[in-house]
Amino acid sequence: MRKIGCSHLIFCVALAATTANAAAPETSIVPLTRPETTQAMVAVVTPNIRPVLRPASPQVTAAAARPAELPLLGPENSIRPFVRPEALEQRVFLKKRKLRKGSVCGDIDIQGKPVGRVKGKIKACGIKDAVQITSVSGVGLSRPATMDCGTAQALNNWVDKTVKPTFKRRGPVVELQVAAHYACRTRNNRKGARISEHGKGRAIDISGFKMADGEVVTVLNGWRKNPSKKQLTKVWRGACGPFGTVLGPNSDRYHRDHFHLDTARYRSGTYCR
Repeated sequence: MRKIGCSHLIFCVALAATTANAAAPETSIVPLTRPETTQAMVAVVTPNIRPVLRPASPQVTAAAARPAELPLLGPENSIRPFVRPEALEQRVFLKKRKLRKGSVCGDIDIQGKPVGRVKGKIKACGIKDAVQITSVSGVGLSRPATMDCGTAQALNNWVDKTVKPTFKRRGPVVELQVAAHYACRTRNNRKGARISEHGKGRAIDISGFKMADGEVVTVLNGWRKNPSKKQLTKVWRGACGPFGTVLGPNSDRYHRDHFHLDTARYRSGTYCR
């Protein structure tokens, strides 16, 4: 067959159209319509999920039950602390001022008065800067006790950290029964013995603890009786640390009715017995 050239534009266009119509399919491919039954089936199978109402909170329920005359709290009527009355502020100020005036050793919790230098009858006795203590951490002493500031601070620490918490439920404790404080004498008053720490203002003996209701827990009667024994043992053990020497009824016959507490320090550490 001889190849025919396409020299005329109109003829070539007509020829291309005839060729395209000859190659076209008899029917075109069109996507089928989804059957109606399929949509209905999907509607039946798919559950109708809706949010469930949350039950009312206890706060809302309580608010609804409040009487109409009681307003609900809000930013405009919230509970605020009342301003302290001026008279009460004045009393608090005067009390603190009085405590500062009666404090010694640079601590408002240690009440008493300065005594100054105390000379002893024996050369080894005496206190350079003595103070006379009347109370520590709000707990009074049955009688003023003379000592140095180191011993006063140890006593205050012991009462605050151990004595008061131990007798909190039974008490509160309001007074320490003082059996002995400064005295220029030998240890246990024995002839020829070394000078006691009492003679240096570094010791105090406590024989009992008085509660707010008037009850007195004594070392002599309570050391071997419950519940006093447990409490007395706890305060005796708590003194080991603030004080360098702690002696109680188990140490010897000289201390069966009191705790001996002094601030002497040893190379081996605190001596507690």
